[in-house]
Amino acid sequence: MSLEVLLLLVVGGIAAIAGLTHLFGLSRRARFEDAAPARAGWLREFPDDRVTAVTRLSDGHAALVTAAEGTGIVWTMGADTVARRLAGARATRRGDRLILRFPDWGAPRLALRVTEDEARAILAHLEEDAWARR
Repeated sequence: MSLEVLLLLVVGGIAAIAGLTHLFGLSRRARFEDAAPARAGWLREFPDDRVTAVTRLSDGHAALVTAAEGTGIVWTMGADTVARRLAGARATRRGDRLILRFPDWGAPRLALRVTEDEARAILAHLEEDAWARR
C-alpha cells in the first residue's frame, strides 16, 4: 500500500471518529441540571466524604460542595467532572469571573463565571478556611 493511501485512510478515520463523536453529542460539555450529578462528581473524587450541601452555580457548569471534611468545588470538564477542595486555594476577581488557583499541579487554575452572590459565598468559604488553618 502506498504512503498516500495509508495517509488518506488515517486522516479519514480520525475525521470520521471526530465527526461521529460530535454527531452523537458526546463532545458537548456536561451540565449540572440539579445537585445529584454534582454530588456524584464530588464523591467520585472523595468517596469517603459526607456531603451536607450542594449549591449549583448559575451557569450550570460548577457547584459549591459542603462536606463534613471541608468545602470544595466540582466543575465540568468536557463530559466529565473535576473536584477540588478549597483548602489552600487563592481567588481573584476579573469582571464576572472568579479565578481560583489551587495548590495542585493536576488542576492549578479554574476560571468560573459567577454572580456577585456566588463569588461572595466562595470567597467566604476561602476566608473560613484561612482562619481555620491559622
